[in-house]
Amino acid sequence: MGISRDSVHKRRKTGGKRPIVRKKRKFELGRPAANTKLGTKRIRPVRTMGGNRKYRALRLETGNFAWGSEGVTRKTRILDVVYNASNNELVRTKTLVKNCIIQVDSTPFRQWYEAHYGVTA
Repeated sequence: MGISRDSVHKRRKTGGKRPIVRKKRKFELGRPAANTKLGTKRIRPVRTMGGNRKYRALRLETGNFAWGSEGVTRKTRILDVVYNASNNELVRTKTLVKNCIIQVDSTPFRQWYEAHYGVTA
């Protein structure tokens, strides 16, 4: 069957069924979720339309994180997935998704703080 992003299967605004007038098309294609886990970096290329490439992260160990109140962004290690509002299983399996609460290594931020303010944190 395949994952589809079409709206042909949806009903009309009135609630009536729409007739199926064509088969699925390439541009309506959807792909399975990456379910990015915490671990050593593993990224796979995915061929998209026009021969372009997207990169699917299967495992990640680092990321680019911001300290909003100080206006500082640093690349740092991800230590753990702490909380996920949508599903506890995502915490147990250490799955990285949007809006999950994670614990990061504070070393780059601490180094910046000590250099910038001249104070040991």
